[in-house]
Amino acid sequence: MSRTLFIIALLALGAAGSWLWARSVAPNWTGPDYGPAFGQHWYDGNAELAGYTLTYPRYGQLRRGTAVAIFVSESQQESTRIKPERPVTDSFGVVKLNLMLDFPTGLYDYHLMTSAFVATQPRHGRPAGAPTKLSFSAQEWCGHAYHQTLFDKDQARYTSHSYFEGEADQDLKLQYPAGGFAEDALLLWARGLAGPRLEAGGSIDVPLLRESAYARLRHVPLAWDAAHLARSKTTETVDVPVGAFVVDVYTATVRSAPTQRTYPVGGRAVPEQTRTWTFYVEAAPPHRVVKWQRSDGIKAELLGAKRLPYWSLNANGREALLKEIGLQPRPARTP
Repeated sequence: MSRTLFIIALLALGAAGSWLWARSVAPNWTGPDYGPAFGQHWYDGNAELAGYTLTYPRYGQLRRGTAVAIFVSESQQESTRIKPERPVTDSFGVVKLNLMLDFPTGLYDYHLMTSAFVATQPRHGRPAGAPTKLSFSAQEWCGHAYHQTLFDKDQARYTSHSYFEGEADQDLKLQYPAGGFAEDALLLWARGLAGPRLEAGGSIDVPLLRESAYARLRHVPLAWDAAHLARSKTTETVDVPVGAFVVDVYTATVRSAPTQRTYPVGGRAVPEQTRTWTFYVEAAPPHRVVKWQRSDGIKAELLGAKRLPYWSLNANGREALLKEIGLQPRPARTP
């Protein structure tokens, strides 16, 4: 298949997936309250670092590794969608999640990183708490890949690079449906920092842009899936390595339409699939995610968390601070 025909096929598949939400599109939801209480905590000049144990399925086996989630507020420039280093007139506030997942697969490791940015004020006709930018990268011994999605008023601009035939050097535009949210930002949503605000016992159906890692590792195109987001009516207690927590439980049940794989080109199609995320979120402020899991075997449990200006803690010896988030310095693996 030629590159042109392949891109046309991908666009057609993305449009075909719209049957999941076109008949019942959620209205623009109400986002989080980014008022004084939010600013008092998140504008203190620090970032929240949280370390987790990680279980991640890859190549038909469950892999044990670590996850680090970094939550921080910053500004973003409208014209560039990056953090400005000087005063600009077109900047706006965002909450950013950097999520690093590291796990071994036999001889070699996988390193996955996702960055999700949500606006703290209405942008592009979308409510505060809507995504404005996503980026994702994957590195392992076979090669590396990178995705970026920028959200505009009516569409999302998607760029990706990969070492796989059929996936390399894509530059596409995706429809951005009303009420749309992003699977990559669900950790922000679960702790009340993004997306639809839900009261206890509440739920909402939204179009959800497919998780970057899900699309990349399963070789399926980025597309809009249907999601049912819900919050538990009552709290419960969970035990994780760092201790016991009273939590609210948030779930996201995501349904993907049948689709054609991006690799191998012409390979077997993927049937309709459903996956469910479950997030156990500290009921008391600052509402840390103490555990999350997905129905395919992904699981992470909190080891520790600390607010730190991590970007300035890069001198030799500062690795001792890893114990503050339950981690240890990485041992040498080769001479």
